[in-house]
Amino acid sequence: MEIPSVKRSFKYRFYPTTAQAGELSRTFGCVRKVYNLALAARSEAWTVSRERVGYGQTSAMLTAWKKTEELAFLAEVSSVPLQQVLRHLQSAFVAFWGKRSQYPRFKSKRKSRASAEYTRTGFRYVEGRLTLAKMIEPLDIVWSRPLPKGMDPSTVTVSCDSAGRWYVSLLCEDTPAPLPATTNALGIDAGLTALLTLSTGEKIPNLRHERKSREHLARAQRALSRKEKGSKNRAKARTRVARIHARIADQRRDHLHKLTTRLVRENQTLVIEDLTVTNMLRNHKLARAISDAAWRELRSMLEYKTAWYGRQLITVDRWFPSTKLCSACGAIAEVLPLDVREWTCEKCGMAHDRDGNAAMNLLAAGLAVTACGAGVRPHRESSSRSGRSVVKQENPPVRVGFSSR
Repeated sequence: MEIPSVKRSFKYRFYPTTAQAGELSRTFGCVRKVYNLALAARSEAWTVSRERVGYGQTSAMLTAWKKTEELAFLAEVSSVPLQQVLRHLQSAFVAFWGKRSQYPRFKSKRKSRASAEYTRTGFRYVEGRLTLAKMIEPLDIVWSRPLPKGMDPSTVTVSCDSAGRWYVSLLCEDTPAPLPATTNALGIDAGLTALLTLSTGEKIPNLRHERKSREHLARAQRALSRKEKGSKNRAKARTRVARIHARIADQRRDHLHKLTTRLVRENQTLVIEDLTVTNMLRNHKLARAISDAAWRELRSMLEYKTAWYGRQLITVDRWFPSTKLCSACGAIAEVLPLDVREWTCEKCGMAHDRDGNAAMNLLAAGLAVTACGAGVRPHRESSSRSGRSVVKQENPPVRVGFSSR
């Protein structure tokens, strides 16, 4: 199978000089200011006169803003990131009009990500040396992996996280190396007791990165709460908290990358369940554990890695009763509480591990989709106490049943 070229982002850490850090910080502030001004102008135009303002009008507004005494500082930084943030705002409105996202929100100095995007006219890349507009010296980048041979970046995004770490992301055209062909197929059931249970019987442990650092994080947050607001000590304490959060996120992301890469390399077809993580997070008893498991990030990694390497990812309908369905005879259990991790089918007597049985059912459903192209629908039983057909649903909306599957 021929794998088409894709756009891949290569992220590296770099260490700016004092002058570069000052220039980038000013750029971040100007980017945030222009975004908020443009969003306010577009919102006001629609509220007052029901007029839709597009990218062209906001670009003209930016030129006018630079000529005013109050906003003259916008002309001191590169114009490329300022134009790019207007394009991003336009994309946000297009997504909102298409009902794919909520209405764009204003950027906050502390809560929003500090970043600036440069197109080809805003940087120079020559023999592994990257120099941004308005800068004399190239960035001191730690090249942890090489860029694709013969490919120059089309877009460069510079960012600084809340822990004070600087990153540069280079977008390049790349063709991933094909993986060896295989016929293996795998069903994957996500949970909290075990992060993943595979149809082969293997269970991937849930490392619970946030729980392991919870005590350390709590101490840092208590120390932060004792510092006087606006003081330098409070800023230092806030950075300590951010560094703990950053370490937790790095550990989680590293584990998920290694796990998903292994699954994609070893299997041609992967079958997962379409979990509604947003609804699950409404269960406040389990929201913290579900967030720590990062099911959504895991699925995202599987989606783009299978696309890169020519593998197949099948998503089974969320109402498919993968847990209650007996993988041996097809009977559906009437009641299966969450604390029951092992159960025996009343019809055929087969003993099941809760998560292992679900993984095998997901695999069978996914292979059925591959074979006949049909969608996977919830199983129905013909009889009930009321005499009507009933649907055995795996996960009723927003109930405790989302927990440890």
